[in-house]
Amino acid sequence: MKKKLLLFALMICLSAGIIHAQIRKVPSEVTDALKAKYPTAEKVEWKDKLTFFEAAFVLDGSEMTADFSNSGEWQETDKKMTYDQLPAVVKDGLKKSKYNDWTPGSVTQIDKNDKSIRYRIYVEKSSLVQKKFLTFNSQGQLEKEAQTI
Repeated sequence: MKKKLLLFALMICLSAGIIHAQIRKVPSEVTDALKAKYPTAEKVEWKDKLTFFEAAFVLDGSEMTADFSNSGEWQETDKKMTYDQLPAVVKDGLKKSKYNDWTPGSVTQIDKNDKSIRYRIYVEKSSLVQKKFLTFNSQGQLEKEAQTI
């Protein structure tokens, strides 16, 4: 029994070492791309998402994340904002949608590398039952509905 326990502990330690070894260093092309796009970004933290790198940072008091390809090409930026900061056309789009009686929560502005802007709004009808993320384009049209987990 002790041998099995010792073997199990050894396997956990080895697998933890392998997992840790798989974390890559953020390439200079990626960090340089962030500095070029957001030169005043503060409190930058990087995450390796395997197919891209994600930088979480603060810019002018706003919490943001930006995704960069492994070669440093900017893909998109998410900016947390309040419902009150949404453009009027997007608020109007929510009011005209079938979710007009749902309660809005967190809001994220998503700037894409194709120069398009999307707004993701968390809404709920009953805090225990119905929750969704709604994505609107900059013209206030609902483009996507996603269930939350």
